Amino acid sequence: MTEMGTTEEAEKNPVRKKHGIARKVMVCIAVAAVALFLLPMRASAAAVDVKVDGGSGADTLEILETLTMLALLPFILVMTTCFTRIIIVLSFLRNALGLQQTPPNKVLIGIALFLSLFIMSPVVSKINTEAYQPYKQEQITQEEFVHRAAKPLKEFMLKNTKKDDLNLFVGLAKIKSTTAPEDLSMTVVIPAFISSELKRAFTIGFLIFIPFLVIDLIVSSTLMSMGMIMLPPAMISLPFKLLLFVLVDGWDLLFKTLATSFNL
Repeated sequence: MTEMGTTEEAEKNPVRKKHGIARKVMVCIAVAAVALFLLPMRASAAAVDVKVDGGSGADTLEILETLTMLALLPFILVMTTCFTRIIIVLSFLRNALGLQQTPPNKVLIGIALFLSLFIMSPVVSKINTEAYQPYKQEQITQEEFVHRAAKPLKEFMLKNTKKDDLNLFVGLAKIKSTTAPEDLSMTVVIPAFISSELKRAFTIGFLIFIPFLVIDLIVSSTLMSMGMIMLPPAMISLPFKLLLFVLVDGWDLLFKTLATSFNL
C-alpha cells in the first residue's frame, strides 16, 4: 500500500516529474560528451577480445566505458556548461563583500547548479527531444544518440567561445584553419570554451570589486583622518557594503547579468 501511494503521489506531482526528467537529461549531456572522447578508444580497442564470465569482448568494453563515464561525470558537467563562470563570479562576490564563509560553499555550488540548469534549459530540451527520447524508444542506436546529444552542447560552447581562444587551440592541435568550427572535435572546443569562460568570469569579478573597493577606500581615509588607526577598516566597511548590495537589489541584478551574458 505504501509503495502504491508513493507512486500515485509521484505521478500527481508534476514538479517532481520535471526534476526527474531534467536530471536524466543532464546525465545524458555528460554521457554524450564523455562518449566523444571514448570513440577513438573504442576503435583502437576493437581488436582486443576480452571475455568475462562467458561475455563478449564488446560487453566488457561497454562496462569499462560506463565506469569511465561515471568517474568523469562531475568534471563534464562543470566544464561543458555555464557552471564555471557562475561559481567563479559568486566567489568573487563573496570576497568583494569581505565575507569569509557566507554564503557557505555548498550554498554557492547549489546556486550555480540550479542557475546552470535554468540557463541551459533550451540546450537540455533540444537534447531531450532530438537524442534522449528517440534513444529511449529504441529508434536510434547508441552511437547516433551520442552524436545527436553532443551537437547542441557543442553549438552552445561555440557560441560562448571567443574566436581568439578557439584559434589558439586550433593552432596548438595543428588543425587547418579552414576547418569549420562545427567540425572540430570536443578535445579542441572544450579547452577553448573553458579559456573564454575564465576570461569572462574574471572580467565580471573585476567589475564587482570596484564599488566595494571605493567603500573600503572611503572608510579607511575617514578612520585615518579621525585618528582611529587601531580600528580595523573592514569591520566598519562591511555593514556599508551589505547595505549597498541590498539597496541595489544585488542578487537579482547579478543573476540577471549572468543569465543574459550567455549566448543560446
